[in-house]
Amino acid sequence: MIQLSLILLTTMLSPTLAAGSPSQDVLHMALGDDARARYEVSLGLDVITDTAAQEEITPAELAVRLDEVELLFVGESHTDMDVHRVQRRVIEALVERGRTVLIGLEMYPYTEQRFLDQWVDGLFTEKGFVEVSDWYKNWGYHWGYYREIFLLARDRGIRMVGVNTPRDVISAVRRKGFENLSEEEARHIPPRIDTDNEQHLQLFKSYFEGDDGMHSSMSEEQWKAMFAAQCTWDATMAYNSVRALQSTEDPDAIMVVLIGSGHVAYGLGIERQAGLWFEGPMASIVPVAVTDDDGSAVESVVASYANYVWGIPRELNTVYPGLGLSTRLVEEDQTLEVLMVDEDSGAGTAGVLVGDILLSLDGTSLPDRATLNRLVAGKSWGDAVDLVVRRGGDELQFTAYLRRRLE
Repeated sequence: MIQLSLILLTTMLSPTLAAGSPSQDVLHMALGDDARARYEVSLGLDVITDTAAQEEITPAELAVRLDEVELLFVGESHTDMDVHRVQRRVIEALVERGRTVLIGLEMYPYTEQRFLDQWVDGLFTEKGFVEVSDWYKNWGYHWGYYREIFLLARDRGIRMVGVNTPRDVISAVRRKGFENLSEEEARHIPPRIDTDNEQHLQLFKSYFEGDDGMHSSMSEEQWKAMFAAQCTWDATMAYNSVRALQSTEDPDAIMVVLIGSGHVAYGLGIERQAGLWFEGPMASIVPVAVTDDDGSAVESVVASYANYVWGIPRELNTVYPGLGLSTRLVEEDQTLEVLMVDEDSGAGTAGVLVGDILLSLDGTSLPDRATLNRLVAGKSWGDAVDLVVRRGGDELQFTAYLRRRLE
C-alpha cells in the first residue's frame, strides 16, 4: 500500500502508516491524462523518464524541461530516504538552473509559517527548530528523513512554506460535512473544493484494497465522507501553494511542493484542485521503486501516473526504526488507542494488539502522539523498547525489539 497518509482519515489523522511503495495495480490504472493513459513507459534504476516524450533524461535536463513550469508537485513515501534524496536533487537542479525556488511542505500547516521563516533566517539550531516548531506533533516522521532538504533551504536561503491546514479541520470535514463546520473550522479551508470526480474516487478507493477489511463494510455515505475530507486536504494544500507562489514578485519563481505520492498520482489530487485557482503550467514528479515488495521487477508504469517518474531502489527497511503500529487519540481520557499493528514489527511480535491503550514507553507516559513519536525517534535499530499497555482491565508490559528484516 502506498504511503500516502490517506490512512490519516481513518486513524484520526495520525501519520503512522508503515512505509511502502505504490502497489502494482495503482501504477497501471487508465486514469488521468487521456493520451498518456493509453501507454506505459519503462522504469530504470536512477533513470528519470519524461512520460510524454518517452525519453530518459538527467536531473539537469529535467530542470530545463521545467523552465515554463510554475507549480511542481514532487511525490514522496515519507519514510523512504531515496525519495527525499530525489526531492533534494530536484530542488538543487532548479537552483542551479537559476530558478527562484519556493518549497511547499505538507508536514506543516500554514498557521505555523513563522517557524519556517525563522528556520530559513538561521534563527534556530536543528534541535531548537524541531522542538519549538512541534515537528513530532505536526508530522511525526523522523526529522532525519527531511534534514538535508531543510539544511539546503537554510543554506541557500530558499523560502519554505507550510501548505497544510490544521489537522482537526480535515477530521471535522470527515465527521460533520462542509455544511456543519464551525465558522472557525471553515476559515481554514478554500472557498471552492471539487469533490465530484469519479476517477479520483476510483483511485482513492484503490489505496485501501487488500487491507485488513476495515473498509470493506463501509457504506457509500462513509466513503463519500472520507473522500470529501481527502479532497479538502488536497484543495487546501493546493490553495496555500498557489497563494504563496502568487505572493512572490519574481516571474521566474517555481513552487516545489513536497507531498505524499497519492496526492500527486495521475494529476487527480492536488493538481486538479490547484486548477480551480491557477492557470499557469504545472507538472509532477514521482519516484517509483523498480522492484515491488516481493522483489519482482517493476518494469513499467502507465505514462499518465506523473509527468516524470524517477526510478529508485526498493527499500526493505527504513533508515530509522518504528514500532510498527498506528494510534488514535481517545479524547475522552487523552489516551492512545492502537488501531493497526504490523504483525512482523517490533510491537507486533512483542504481542501488542489492536485496541490496546498505550500507557508508557520506557517509563515515560504517553499523553499524545507527539510524545510517542519523539521517543521512538530517539531509538536505533537493535534497541529494545519497554511498553506498558492497558487491555481491558489489565495492565500488561511488553518488550519490543527494533530489528530489521532480511526479506
